[in-house]
Amino acid sequence: MREEEVHYDIAVIGGGLAGTCAAIAAARLGRRVALVNNRPVLGGNASSEVRVWVCGATAHGVHRWARETGIMGELYTENQFRNPEGNPYYWDQVVLDAVRAEPNIDLYLNTDVREADASGPEDAREVHSCTGWMMGSERRITFHAHQFLDCTGDGLLGHLAGARYRIGREAHDEFGEPWAPAEADEALLGSTILFHTKDTGRPVKFVPPAYAKDLSTTPILRNRVLRTGDNGCDYWWIEWGGELDTVHDNERIRDELQSVIMGIWDHIKNSGEFPDAANLTLEWVGSLPGKREYRRFLGDHVLTQQDILEQRQFPDRVAFGGWSVDLHPVQGMYADEPGARQRYADGIFHIPLRSLYSANVTNLHFAGRNISATHIAFGATRVMATCATLGEAAGTAAALCVAEGLTPRELATKRPELVRRTLLRQDASVIGLADDDPDNAARTARVTASSHLARLAAEPTPAAPGEPYPLTRDLALLLPVDPALDTVDLLVHGAPGGPSDLTVELWATGTPENAVPVDRLLTTTVTVPAEGPHWVTARLDHRPGTPQNAVLIVRACPDTALVLLPERVDGVLALRSRVEGDAAVDHDIPEEEGQLVLEWQARGLRRRSFAFRATPDTAAFLPERSVGGYQRAYGGPQMWSSEPLPDPERAAQWLALDWDKEQELTEARVVFDDDVDEYLNNLHRHRTPYEVMPELVRDYRIQSRDADGTWHTLLTVTDNRRRHRVHALRAGDGGLVRTAALRLVVDATHGARHAHVIAFKAYGA
Repeated sequence: MREEEVHYDIAVIGGGLAGTCAAIAAARLGRRVALVNNRPVLGGNASSEVRVWVCGATAHGVHRWARETGIMGELYTENQFRNPEGNPYYWDQVVLDAVRAEPNIDLYLNTDVREADASGPEDAREVHSCTGWMMGSERRITFHAHQFLDCTGDGLLGHLAGARYRIGREAHDEFGEPWAPAEADEALLGSTILFHTKDTGRPVKFVPPAYAKDLSTTPILRNRVLRTGDNGCDYWWIEWGGELDTVHDNERIRDELQSVIMGIWDHIKNSGEFPDAANLTLEWVGSLPGKREYRRFLGDHVLTQQDILEQRQFPDRVAFGGWSVDLHPVQGMYADEPGARQRYADGIFHIPLRSLYSANVTNLHFAGRNISATHIAFGATRVMATCATLGEAAGTAAALCVAEGLTPRELATKRPELVRRTLLRQDASVIGLADDDPDNAARTARVTASSHLARLAAEPTPAAPGEPYPLTRDLALLLPVDPALDTVDLLVHGAPGGPSDLTVELWATGTPENAVPVDRLLTTTVTVPAEGPHWVTARLDHRPGTPQNAVLIVRACPDTALVLLPERVDGVLALRSRVEGDAAVDHDIPEEEGQLVLEWQARGLRRRSFAFRATPDTAAFLPERSVGGYQRAYGGPQMWSSEPLPDPERAAQWLALDWDKEQELTEARVVFDDDVDEYLNNLHRHRTPYEVMPELVRDYRIQSRDADGTWHTLLTVTDNRRRHRVHALRAGDGGLVRTAALRLVVDATHGARHAHVIAFKAYGA
């Protein structure tokens, strides 16, 4: 056995997606980082060992423009390119490659941290080191660091260091949460083991092991649905252990879960009820329970159910989520009630930095399912893409603490602008934060472009005449309003027997984060002649004080139809109302009644639009939207979009920054549009046919203008497939770039008919 001591700026304990993103974020900010994981692969519950698909703010497509950016966004899009089939082993390599690309990270796999050295009074403890055992190598390694991150999920490091935490459910009276029980208890969400099947092309028998559960002795057959076509996370409800201690009873929970999987497979193969299962065999069964819940640390803010559902905007917000408050019965798969109870907010919700560090350990951040949240709020923050964004935020904060000599509390309360600006600079998952970074010289420049999209319209062409979409349910268009929405023309097929009156309503979205109708602004009626189709005009005269989105609803009308076109319009969404028989969120979970967000959906309408024409022209895509903006859709698309391109392969559109005096520039950052409205997934639930989003810029150049007015190309990029690009700027002689103008030239996209730029930034020496 070898005894070793190592020293780092930051030690990240736990290599799930939270820990992985935390380590990458800190390393990119120049900190030396140890990433310590007790398993042989990274990814935690998302790894090939457990195989839970990575869910996040998109919530299976419920929320719009909500896919995570930053490091989690990089992992999503890289996996989509490399691994569109969702192979779990390929996903492991995507995550591992992202870590190994960072020279400031030392990776310690198979290293189980079991001890921590911490001291100080109960209210101000400090972690000095933690010690782990590297299995198979007989190495006992002590990690010394200035800042520590507990990304273990179960919260073991914080527990060893004396950080305050809770296990179980808070009482209703403590935070006034509507879903909280009257009395506090230790009930938890249980753990799950998944399985995958394969069609062998010939009959395969299954002889159940002796420990297989007899399902007839359980409520499963009467309360849960078994299907031969289901796999993996379709069986998320094979859950148990909520009445136990999910850590100390982990082995017992694993045995029970595996016995039920064998019982389910025995029933499918041998009951005679599933003849289509004859050729199926078990390809893989998990050996590790995927845990949902254990310790939740106490920070300076405890996130609550109200914070989630009211979408509270915290001044120190550092990440967002969008999953429902998703709570499961404590009995898990043996419960007689449904497998989950869900409640969605009207859009994404925000998470503050004060929920990501310990209230009583002065150099401990945490990220993942162990953050400072109540049991109810945890039901929404626990999903892995959200955990990953929390990891990036916590890793960023830890790096800034080291660089500035601050405690996490001092950073959050005295220097929140430092965290905000850093997160925006690295294109992290934050919404509603404008770039006010004084180091970004682009903010003081005049911004011009070769063209910009001004007319909002989708009209039929001979090549794409569209098809009738019956108004058997309410249909809608979400439109950016900047500065006004005076009229909207709609192309409508009238009823055969005579004119029809359509009821058209205009609704506000409530908050800039949302893409659903929340507040009705006006109602009008338009008359549609028989048959057609006919263009009809809804007069709205809507002139809000600030740019915002609005939802135009066309109420159901017998024997009439809008025209659906096979194209999308920048900043515009086509929606339809839910009707009886529609699935809630693409799986068998009943949602709470009256949820407005689930009343509007886009199934069959993504990347399509109803035929319309809006007046007046919009300012939503002016070139200045790419400077100092939000980098996310927020009360509008928040990006520059060019006029339609005759050929996406030869775009030749440009965006330029001009200053009154010469600048010394060392770096340019560009954020392109990778369509964060497109739902992506790492495993078996892929939905998009695109390996690279069509909206992404493929080929581009960055140029500086010489004193004589000549544009000089500083760099050329081809075959780009990244949203966020960072470029060091060097003159031809290798020195600083001195120029009064910088230009981004878009030469080609990956197929979209517009050149899109979310942000164009420039930094000096």
